[in-house]
Amino acid sequence: MSFLGSVLREDFRPNNNINIMVSFEEDAPWRLLELVGIKPELKTLLEREVDLLTKKSIEQSYKWIRQKEILGTAQVVYVAG
Repeated sequence: MSFLGSVLREDFRPNNNINIMVSFEEDAPWRLLELVGIKPELKTLLEREVDLLTKKSIEQSYKWIRQKEILGTAQVVYVAG
């Protein structure tokens, strides 16, 4: 799990949402429905709106400038062991 966007910058404000990118092993049993279920849990935990992206969706994006920016600046905050 990685944070990205304004949460990593000095201009982050109390009313900003938090952008989170998650990635899974290829053989992980996660499905879209389970991923959607994570969002309200993170919203409650972090006490603010959350935008949730998958690393795979970013890597497959045709918007290469956005892809480079996100993957180049994302900060890992949790790795499952």
